[in-house]
Amino acid sequence: MHSHAAVALFVRRILLRSVVSPGEVQALSGLEGRRVQASRGQDLVLPGHGVHHATLLVSGLLARFDQMADGRRQITALHIPGDMADLHSVPMPLPAWGIQALVPSVVLQIPHGDLRGLAERKPAIAMAFWRDTVADASILAKWTANLGRADAVTRTAHLICEMGMRMEAHELDQRHDFALPITQAQLADALGLTTVHVNRTVSTLRQECGVLFEQGRVRVGDWTGLVRRGNFDDGYLMLDVKA
Repeated sequence: MHSHAAVALFVRRILLRSVVSPGEVQALSGLEGRRVQASRGQDLVLPGHGVHHATLLVSGLLARFDQMADGRRQITALHIPGDMADLHSVPMPLPAWGIQALVPSVVLQIPHGDLRGLAERKPAIAMAFWRDTVADASILAKWTANLGRADAVTRTAHLICEMGMRMEAHELDQRHDFALPITQAQLADALGLTTVHVNRTVSTLRQECGVLFEQGRVRVGDWTGLVRRGNFDDGYLMLDVKA
């Protein structure tokens, strides 16, 4: 995917939740940055290390993570093409979290100064950026609740539903058949499970809902059943809320 196509996806993400004028869309579409290729497992942002740019995913899959004192990591968000994984770093450029490429990925590093200048010149864009970070916070809250209260099968079903809905909303794939090139170890880090437990859980969902992980894709035979099994309500994704 070309860089301008990724910027267009980011604009589409903004338009899912905010109403902005054609001139503001044009201003957003003009964002530019440094194109960087990241290898599998490469850290793009490290906790406690200052950054001067926000990371827009062009292709691949990114994880936001927190790191324990002993080096262990917990994935706290997954980012798909068109996501600006750390837009919230614009006002807070010393992150307490990190960003890692889970697969070979391409990102666009957009200078904070450009994003700040755009927000200062156009208040509607500033509000749209704010709403976008609220959506990320809403997703984080749901992940936290699932990690603390949901059983392994429920939280796995919920995550699959979320990624399918987000891929469809970005017009990248369909909710029941979408790219998710994630390993079981990475999935375990996102779900707070062991890889053995993830394997059992995926097997259960295959039997109950026809969920298949094949060649970096997820296919869901029974979407309604998966939604029910994951207690999934997409309201927290804020896909139909505009202002």
